[in-house]
Amino acid sequence: MDGDRRGWRQCLLSGAVFAVCMAGTTLPTPLYGLYQEKFGFSELVVTVVYAVYAFGVIGVLLLAGNASDAVGRRPVLLAGLGFSAASAVCFLCATAMGWLYAGRLLSGLSAGLFTGAATVYVMELAPPGGASRATFVATAANMGGLGCGPLLAGVLAQYAPWPLYLPFVVHLFLVAVSAAVVLGLDETVRERRPLSTVRPQRPGVPPQVRSVFGPAAIAAFVGFALFGVFTSVSPAFLSESLAVHNRAVSGLVVALAFFASTAGQLAVGRVGVGRSLPLGCAGLLAGLALLAGALVWDLLALVVASALVGGVGQGLAFRGALSAVAGASPPDRRAAVVSTLFVVAYAGISVPVIGVGLLVGPIGLEGAGLVFIACMAALVGAAAVYLLRRPVRAPA
Repeated sequence: MDGDRRGWRQCLLSGAVFAVCMAGTTLPTPLYGLYQEKFGFSELVVTVVYAVYAFGVIGVLLLAGNASDAVGRRPVLLAGLGFSAASAVCFLCATAMGWLYAGRLLSGLSAGLFTGAATVYVMELAPPGGASRATFVATAANMGGLGCGPLLAGVLAQYAPWPLYLPFVVHLFLVAVSAAVVLGLDETVRERRPLSTVRPQRPGVPPQVRSVFGPAAIAAFVGFALFGVFTSVSPAFLSESLAVHNRAVSGLVVALAFFASTAGQLAVGRVGVGRSLPLGCAGLLAGLALLAGALVWDLLALVVASALVGGVGQGLAFRGALSAVAGASPPDRRAAVVSTLFVVAYAGISVPVIGVGLLVGPIGLEGAGLVFIACMAALVGAAAVYLLRRPVRAPA
């Protein structure tokens, strides 16, 4: 009994550390408008600054995604916290655009290190028989942390002094506490190897996985693209088109999408993998339609509904995609295939978001948003039709 209590305490503490790191990656979201006023850059630059994060994540996933298997979980998490702290320092020192780019890149490096290592670590620290609950802890920590970032920054920026500084000071304090927590946790990797043994993971999809991987990757791409647009340009839309200047409200709207995604991922256990992917695609289509309505009629209620419905759809689609792809992959290629899925998903955060930024100049924010919605709806609609004709079987 004492061993179980200790295991759950360590599992929850590692989940809290996971949440702190992920919160740092979305912390600047409601502050981009203030940075625009300070440095005078366009909406395109906002989307590029945001997308730099995805390049950092993808780089780490490909080059060192399996580093914690060799050197241990704790050293990798401490390195991730170090990058997270360095990112906060860049934003605190931001006197020119270069600091913002550096901060987002370092934030991506921290998330790339945490995404795999922290998820596995949370599950390994749980006592025997606690895999299901540990998965819930890891999911809630990941998506909940992403949601808490804009909410925390929005509240502090709106109701406390020093809006461009205090959120990052608070985050630095939380990172320092998290580092102390990690040092007190058990290491779960028994046979450690030197860092020089870590090799880049080559993305790849074996022939027998391709029929599943195609629609799963499209659903993941669209879901992450929807989140990318929400976290990069939705504060500007709320301010310019809806006259919502309260940064706490902007942060809450973005946070709702991530919290809804957590709910969607948790629902996969009841819905089943076979149905979660097509249902997730339907949720993403509905979320995109609600977002289109918000852009056309300038209604805050539709923005909130889009965040909730699209978030649930993203959660269903992404966890369903992950389970289906992992289940269809041969054991010796599973890590490479899952890494490939993550690369596609994080590409969704960067490429479409930059596209929206490019279109804002010639056709405006609403027009750019509608073009994005049409493209994403066509993609996810095609995936949904494919899945209805060739349903994904639940993995054994």
